[in-house]
Amino acid sequence: MMFPTAEAQALCEVGRLFGERQWCLATGGNFSVRVDDSHLLITRSGTDKARLTAEGLMLCDLDGAPADRRLRPSAETALHTAVYALDEKAGAVLHTHSVTSTVVSRAAANDIVIQGFEMQKSIDEVASHDERLILPVLENSQNLAQLAGIVRQRYALGHLRARGFLVRGHGLYAWGNDLDGAKRHLEGLEFLLSCLWQECLLHGGAP
Repeated sequence: MMFPTAEAQALCEVGRLFGERQWCLATGGNFSVRVDDSHLLITRSGTDKARLTAEGLMLCDLDGAPADRRLRPSAETALHTAVYALDEKAGAVLHTHSVTSTVVSRAAANDIVIQGFEMQKSIDEVASHDERLILPVLENSQNLAQLAGIVRQRYALGHLRARGFLVRGHGLYAWGNDLDGAKRHLEGLEFLLSCLWQECLLHGGAP
């Protein structure tokens, strides 16, 4: 198929924005967008997101196999494809390595409970700050197939309503029905995690 230039431009803009915010330093993080029923556009391994261009993107099928076998996709492609397989409405998956999300993921003993913040309504289908939003914290593993299996288990249990999850010591994943939705969810969750961490600094304890 032809390289989707509009989707590539939009994904690069999001990547550069998050890179400039220092949410994915040292080539960390990865971003993808679904381009049709069979393919996704995803960042290549080792790309600097603050300077992301179309040359730093590649096409893969929904099993993660690259359209151009000479190119190497992100190591976490399996987590992106797991989300697309689980949620047929998912149109984009974004993964950041911000300091806040990484520190909070290490400090949290269990899944993170978020309640009382107006910003919770940035997440689709969350109508009130009074709702109890759970952000899962998954144990990190270099075995990405195993980690993708854990994502599938948590989804089956209904634990991914927050449209995101943390990987301990690694960072935040978020997705949405399209790229704008995924960006909103990731920004909202990053904000909420920052608030929780500031509260911990003020009052002690862990998230």
